[in-house]
Amino acid sequence: MVRTRKHKSHSGTIAFIVLVAVIVAAVAIYNAYNKWVLSEHPIRYSEYVERYAKENDIDKYLVYAVIKTESGYDSGAVSNVGARGLMQIMENTFDWIKFKLDDEVTQYHEMFIPEHNIRYGCYLLGYLYKEFGNIDATMAAYHAGRGKVNEWLADPEYSKDGVHLDVIPISDTAHYVDKINKAMATYKKIYED
Repeated sequence: MVRTRKHKSHSGTIAFIVLVAVIVAAVAIYNAYNKWVLSEHPIRYSEYVERYAKENDIDKYLVYAVIKTESGYDSGAVSNVGARGLMQIMENTFDWIKFKLDDEVTQYHEMFIPEHNIRYGCYLLGYLYKEFGNIDATMAAYHAGRGKVNEWLADPEYSKDGVHLDVIPISDTAHYVDKINKAMATYKKIYED
């Protein structure tokens, strides 16, 4: 009797090779995505951000989110309405903060200098947060002004409790607040211990 050798199916080997290829591709995609997320959410000027965020009792990731959203980390940025620097400080806002800080030295053209801009921006964020007590109202005020936010909070159509904004009636401001919240959440997810 002649015995014939059965040919083992190569399907198990092929399945293993396909599995390895899928895993390698998934790891490559994951690493590329993480690299992109890090490049889109950098940590820059940390010595100033951490110092002035702490001084003004605000979350440093909020400051990073504002810088990313406002200027994309371009210290020379100028908006179409004339706001300057990393945190986009308007001249009238600069004058008000300068008065509040009793700063007789800093000039508006220095809002292009990262440390000065971050110092002023963090002061404003801290002041608004103390006034409003939550991120949404604070960031709406940073974008649209304190007066508008106080009007909205007093209107039951926009705020049920007079503290939180249920509706932000200006779409640009609503979009801005949403961008800040998403950027802040991403910064915390990436960098928080």
